[in-house]
Amino acid sequence: MNHLSQKQKVTVMIALMAAMFFASINQTIVSTAMPRIISLLGGMEYYSWVITIFMLMSTISTVLVGKLSDIYGRKPFLLSGIVIFMIGSFLTGLSSDIVQMIIFRAIQGVGAGILMSTTITAVGDLFAPRERAKWTGVMMSIFGLSSILGPTLGGVLIDHMEWKWLFWIFLPLGVIAFVMIWRMFPKTARTSSESIDYWGSLVLSASIVALLLGFSWAGNKYAWGSAQILGLFAASIIGIILLIMIERKAKSPVLPLSIFKNSVVTLSISVGFLMNAGMMGAMIYLPFFVQGVEGLTPTQSGFVNMPMSITMIILSTLVGRWIAKSGKYKHFAIIGIAVMIGSMLMMANMHSVAFAVASMTVFGIGLGLSMSVFTLTVQNALPPSQIGVGTATSTLFRNLGGTIGIAILGSVMTSTLTRNMDKAMASDPGMDLSQVDPKVAAELSGLLDPKLLMNQPLLEQIHTELPDQVQPLFAHMIDILRSVLSDTLSTVFIIGAILVGVGLLLTFFLKEIPLRTSNEQQAPKSDETSASGVNQLKKSTSH
Repeated sequence: MNHLSQKQKVTVMIALMAAMFFASINQTIVSTAMPRIISLLGGMEYYSWVITIFMLMSTISTVLVGKLSDIYGRKPFLLSGIVIFMIGSFLTGLSSDIVQMIIFRAIQGVGAGILMSTTITAVGDLFAPRERAKWTGVMMSIFGLSSILGPTLGGVLIDHMEWKWLFWIFLPLGVIAFVMIWRMFPKTARTSSESIDYWGSLVLSASIVALLLGFSWAGNKYAWGSAQILGLFAASIIGIILLIMIERKAKSPVLPLSIFKNSVVTLSISVGFLMNAGMMGAMIYLPFFVQGVEGLTPTQSGFVNMPMSITMIILSTLVGRWIAKSGKYKHFAIIGIAVMIGSMLMMANMHSVAFAVASMTVFGIGLGLSMSVFTLTVQNALPPSQIGVGTATSTLFRNLGGTIGIAILGSVMTSTLTRNMDKAMASDPGMDLSQVDPKVAAELSGLLDPKLLMNQPLLEQIHTELPDQVQPLFAHMIDILRSVLSDTLSTVFIIGAILVGVGLLLTFFLKEIPLRTSNEQQAPKSDETSASGVNQLKKSTSH
C-alpha cells in the first residue's frame, strides 16, 4: 500500500478504527454483565467456558487468516470477519441456555479472530514501523474507549433491559463498518505463487483445540491426572510434533518455523503469552470482587472499570507518539509490565471499592505503557512479506496465553473456593444449622453458593422471603460467602502477578532493534546509525 497518499492512508485508518471499535465494544460490553447473564441462564460451572470458547475460536481463526491474508489480501477477511461476528452476536442474543450461548459465542469468536488480527496487520501494511507506533497507539486508544463505554453501558443495559440487547445494540455499527471497509479499503492482488497449507492448518487447529480443552477441563470437569486430561495433552504434543514435520516441508507454511529463529520474535511472543495469561485473570475475575464481595450492581461495576480504561487510552496514545519520535520502546515495556504486577498485587489485597478503583487505575497505566509494544517488535523484526503471518502468530500466542491463563486461574479459583468454604464452615460455630428447623436448614444449605452473590435482585428476594428468626443466620451466611470469595480472589490475583512477573524477566533479554522508517523489503545499507539493527534483522530473516 505504499502507493497510497497520506490522506488516503488516514481515510483507510478511519475505516479500520470503525471495524476495531465494532469488534471491541461488543466484547467489552458483556464483561460486567456476564455474571448476571450466567446466573439467569444457569450453568455457573460453565462460566469460564463462555469466555474460553470465544478465545479458542478466535485463536484458531487468527492464525489461519494470518497466512491467508498474506496471499489474498486483507480486505476480504476484514469484510468476512465483520459478517461472521455480526451473525454470532445476533445468535448469542437468542440463547435460551448456557450450551447455546457457548455455541454462538464460538461463532462470535471466529469473526473476532479474523477481524482483530487483520485490522492490526493492515496497519502494518499502511505504515513503516517508526510511524506505525503512533497509529498502533491510536488503535489501542480505540480499544480503550470501548473499554470505557462497554462495561458501563453493559451494566446499565443489564439493570434496565433484557440481556439480549447487549449483543444486538451495536449491530448497526457493524453494517457501517462493513460499508466503510468495502468503499475505502484498497483491494490487493492475490499472490499467485503462494499455495495454501491445508495439512498444516488442520493439524495446528487440532493441536490448539486439544491443548485448550485440556487446560479448560483440568481441575474442573476432570482431575489433572485423569486419563481424559493426560490424553488431551498427549494429543496436543503429538500434534505439535506432526506440525513441525509438516511445516518443514510445506512450500508456504501456515506457521513458518523460521520466524522463531529470530530471538526478538520469540521473546516478544513469549512475553505476550505470559502477560495475557496473568492479565486476563485480573480482568475476568475483578467483577467477582466488585459485585460479589462488595455487592455493587453491574452498572456500578462498570464505573469501577472506567479509570483503568481512561488511563490506558491516555498512555497508549502518548506512548505511541513517544516511540514514533524516539524509536525506542524497550523501557516502556519494562516499566509497563512492572506497573501491571504492582497493580495485581494491589488487587490481591483489595478491601474496599476505593481500593479496587485505585488498583484498576494503576493497571490501566501498565497496560497503556506496554500493551502495543510487542506487536510492534514482531512486525519490526520481520520483512514486510511476513507481517501477516508474524502478526497472526503473535496474536495466536497472546490468545493462547489468555485462554490458558483463564483456564488455570479458573481451576485455581474453583478448588480454592471449595477448600476455603469447607474450612470456613467447619471453623464457624455460628453456622451450626442443627438448631434450625430441618426444612429451613436444608434451604439455607442450598444457598451456600458464592454465585448467589452475583445476582443481587435474587439475593434481596430470598432475604425478604425467609422467616424473621432466620434472618440473622442468613446475613451471617452471606458474610461468610463474601469473605471466602474475597480470600479466593486474592489467591487468583497473586498467581496472575507471578505469571506476568516471568514475562517481565524475559523482557530484559529483548534486543531493541531500531524501528525501520520504511516498509521496503530491506533497509538502506548506507544508514550507519542503524547498521547493527539492520544486520540483526537480515540475520534473523534470512532463514
